[in-house]
Amino acid sequence: MQHYRDLKEHYQFTEEEAQLLKELQPRMEKLADEFIDGFYDYIWGFGKTAQFLKNKDIIAYHRKKIKEWFINLFCGQYDMPYFMYLYKIGEIHVKIGLPTHYVNSAFTYVRTFILSSIEENFKDKQHHVQEIKAVEKIIDMNLDVLTSSYREEELSKFLSLSKIEKNILSGLKNFNSYINYFLAGALAVVAFFAIGLFVYDIYLLFFTDIKIEKGILTVLGSLLVLWASIELIHEEINHLQGKGFAIGAFIMLAMAALIRKVLIYSLSSEKGEELLIIAAVIVGLAISYWLVGAKKRTTIA
Repeated sequence: MQHYRDLKEHYQFTEEEAQLLKELQPRMEKLADEFIDGFYDYIWGFGKTAQFLKNKDIIAYHRKKIKEWFINLFCGQYDMPYFMYLYKIGEIHVKIGLPTHYVNSAFTYVRTFILSSIEENFKDKQHHVQEIKAVEKIIDMNLDVLTSSYREEELSKFLSLSKIEKNILSGLKNFNSYINYFLAGALAVVAFFAIGLFVYDIYLLFFTDIKIEKGILTVLGSLLVLWASIELIHEEINHLQGKGFAIGAFIMLAMAALIRKVLIYSLSSEKGEELLIIAAVIVGLAISYWLVGAKKRTTIA
């Protein structure tokens, strides 16, 4: 763990600010139960909190420890034992697999609660500003130490790899980047041909003896494919920016291509059997698309 004196120096945390926090402790101790109730209302909104707080005993123990941590936030003595105490909390978070996002988000509530309490007890502007600075610094230092466990866990996993494994891992990451760029270029080519298909169908509609109803349906089908390919390019851009891989966009493109065939075959009495097969495939793709969307919504919740 980073040396606690360096940590305090980097945040420019002074003894005067430590004393200010100590003076806040009696008031915050009285608000501890209110803080805990609001804190639990907040974290239950994450949706997956129940995976980590599985029964009443665990919840009671967790509430007790969070209350202790909150009161201890204003202890006024921020030495090695204090920061080791925080580091051990972070290690527990890593051990149980708690996402660091939950920790960061929970600190938003902590910060808001404390600053709101300070606002309600405003007396002197200069003193008020000093209290806010002290609170902001101690909260940021707590978050820094708690999340350092995650960084060291990732680093230890990487350092435990052999040289060959590290080279393979780096090579695969580079190869994956090249493949993603190739895929983006291929999608641009697909969109270009989709535009060509749309223009060609317009040409057939106006300059050949194709039936008007078939020509319109063919143009609509081509437009649908073009729209789906544009959506796919948009999703690939998001993927290159670090977001998840959108398998749903590929399913949507496949559905668009099949729907185009349905629009064309619907005017032919000889394509009944093929239409039934295509319709069954479209239904299967639609179910897959719905399942992918449902899983994504559940993950967000």
